[in-house]
Amino acid sequence: MAIRKKLSILAITLLFGAVATPVVAQDLLARQAPVDRRAKKLDSIEVKSFIERENIQSPAAQLYGDDWNNQYAHRATALPDSFDINLRHFCMPTPSRVITSNFGSRWGRQHKGLDIKVYIGDTIRAAFSGKVRIVRYEAGGYGNYIVIRHTNGLETIYGHLSKQLVSENQTVRAGEPIGLGGNTGRSTGSHLHFETRLCGVALNPALFFDFRNQDVTGDHYLFTLARYEHDSEVATRERGKNDEGGYTRDQIYGKVGRSNDAETADVRAAMNAPERVYYKVQNGETLATIAKKVGVSVDTICRLNGFRKTQKMRAGMIIRYV
Repeated sequence: MAIRKKLSILAITLLFGAVATPVVAQDLLARQAPVDRRAKKLDSIEVKSFIERENIQSPAAQLYGDDWNNQYAHRATALPDSFDINLRHFCMPTPSRVITSNFGSRWGRQHKGLDIKVYIGDTIRAAFSGKVRIVRYEAGGYGNYIVIRHTNGLETIYGHLSKQLVSENQTVRAGEPIGLGGNTGRSTGSHLHFETRLCGVALNPALFFDFRNQDVTGDHYLFTLARYEHDSEVATRERGKNDEGGYTRDQIYGKVGRSNDAETADVRAAMNAPERVYYKVQNGETLATIAKKVGVSVDTICRLNGFRKTQKMRAGMIIRYV
């Protein structure tokens, strides 16, 4: 009798336990659900923040992807309908204030940049931070020239140099000397031929640079495909070629003197600007391969990111290298 009673109690206990288990599980899931939602929300915020940081730090990746080589000066691809170009942390490539030839039609052909009066041996500087893609000589055109791809999406070209001071794949900062003014290639007098290109397409440098006032046109320039032609014409009227005639050194350089006599305040500010340049790690890369690719030492990457030399790289990591 006692055994039957105990078995009945045990059976009832097991029955209640079986019924209660789903309820307990449901309670646990209910308590966990808000945590999961918060975690998912936090993850979404972090992913969004990561994308925003990546776009800010290296917007050129949106335009060019992995298209990097040292074979061509420029190769036109499709322009975006609109693209915000960051003009902060700039340096004027020369303190010269005199434009001798406009962007646009000239002598029956298209002139793809601005000609700025400089003397042979004058210092030419990188307009923005970036990476040197081309250092080459072209007898029938640019002469000694340099192409730099910048983190804001632009590529700048510096032509007719007497000497190049940088090498291909080298990382440079805004204001860093990259060459000396000259009269090489297809040129009838010493000057700097200066181009700005987006996706390989030449855009009027007067949209971005005001050489007369030694300044950029704003913190940003919103390139809009539908308005580009109009904006370019306006920029030429406002900031284009100076009046014909000879120029004194004061007219060319203002009160700052020759470009290799003294650095302007803009140059010093650009050289000392705390701009940071970042790189997105690709699958299979290591500290050593990244350092070689961006043109800095492993020690530099480790110092800037707080890494040890044994740090493992994961695809998608964003690391600072300047």
